[in-house]
Amino acid sequence: MQFSIPSDHPCLPGHFPGRPLVPGVVVLEQVLQAVAIEQGQAVGALRLPQVKFMAPLLPDQQARVELEGQAPRWKFRVLREDQLLVRGELVLAEGDAGA
Repeated sequence: MQFSIPSDHPCLPGHFPGRPLVPGVVVLEQVLQAVAIEQGQAVGALRLPQVKFMAPLLPDQQARVELEGQAPRWKFRVLREDQLLVRGELVLAEGDAGA
């Protein structure tokens, strides 16, 4: 899934003044959207047992989410062209395995 966070996104003015970076939580929100699109629905509560941020994403830069696996566990990568920005793992929380 391709995405870009626009330079007028409300999270950017405080993160960081003069040199805005897309907050990690906003990038992870895109990963969750990619999982929901793949599943055809929201998947419920998730855990993130592993997440590593390798490089920042700047406003208006194009990035993509790549998923591997299927419910209840996915590995993910977020890339800008060929540069790895974020990698990690998502797992359905216990009790949501049938979501």
